[in-house]
Amino acid sequence: MNYGGIFRKSLLLLLVVIPALFLESCSSSGGSKSKGKSTASSKGRSSKGKGEVASKGKGKNSKNSRSSKKEDVGMVNGEVAATARKGWKQTTPLGMVLIPSGSYMMGQADEDVASTSVSFNKRVTVAQFYMDDTEITNNEYRQFTSVMMTDSISVLGEEKILAEYYPDTTVWSKDFTYHNGDPMTEYYFSSPAFDMYPVVGVSWVAARYFCEWRTKAYNDYRTSEGMYISPRFRLPSEAEWEWAARGGKASAKYPWGNPYVANGKGCLLANFKPHRGNYDADGYAYTAPANQFNPNDYGLYNMAGNVAEWCLDAYADNSVAITWDLNTINDDKDEPRKVIRGGSWKDVAYYLETGTRSYEYENKKRSYIGFRCAMNHLGRSSGKEFK
Repeated sequence: MNYGGIFRKSLLLLLVVIPALFLESCSSSGGSKSKGKSTASSKGRSSKGKGEVASKGKGKNSKNSRSSKKEDVGMVNGEVAATARKGWKQTTPLGMVLIPSGSYMMGQADEDVASTSVSFNKRVTVAQFYMDDTEITNNEYRQFTSVMMTDSISVLGEEKILAEYYPDTTVWSKDFTYHNGDPMTEYYFSSPAFDMYPVVGVSWVAARYFCEWRTKAYNDYRTSEGMYISPRFRLPSEAEWEWAARGGKASAKYPWGNPYVANGKGCLLANFKPHRGNYDADGYAYTAPANQFNPNDYGLYNMAGNVAEWCLDAYADNSVAITWDLNTINDDKDEPRKVIRGGSWKDVAYYLETGTRSYEYENKKRSYIGFRCAMNHLGRSSGKEFK
């Protein structure tokens, strides 16, 4: 007998019959599970029922299940049939870019030349978020102070507004000994020549209040247009700031990469204090326009130099030890020192490094500290928006 032929035929028969039986059993079991149940009980898992039951109220009692807002229908035939409410889409706010989530080694990317021992490496993970592509400018901040001086003066009082929320223009003279800061004091915040320059002389407290005002203005408009409210504007956490500054380069010493502060033509890549004090070498003796110099790979301008930036975190020398490694933040409200990052027009290159940490007291106003806003991105990213 030809046992080999019989074996091959038997094997072929099994390959044909067994999948057929399997498919039949799957279809019959699916039918038995769904028998006697309405499509509403599937909670949108089936393609036919997804969205239809909740948003359109289809079914035997569709007329009775409808409400004034079709997207709010959540019960059909006495069963929970709620699916995603319609109309939600988080749009990118004007002037912001979406920063993808990721994990990186937070901390010094090169030697700690100042021997501060406060920037030890630690792996952290950051969720996606929005961030202003530039520092808040004089003209942007002026919209805030104008509203404060007209709408809130009866509540807060002129003295409080000027003392706490208005930029202190005298910082240009007070911050430095034997320095003629009078022209900057007189014109920096008031003149149209500096409209697109970063606002300075603003404390951490004032920066946070600006975020609150910006949130209210944004959500008042969205509510008036029948849209869902947006997450609030806020200062970025220190971990978010550093992740954004690196621009997707995991161990970048500077926002543009490694290891130099000038390009191949010798042009400086940021506004800072090079060459032992040649402030004018980068083209600007003081601050530069907020959108000057090339952005990093996330589209963010001046994440190194120009003005240092307030972060949401309280400062601690041992922050590596006391903070968690997921969406890291030190929210110690009793600590008056707050983190500043990025270095400024008056700083040497060491302070421009993505991992260098520094601080200032929350109520202090300086001629070299500004800020930019951030916002949470709700939901897990698909990654498609970054391609």
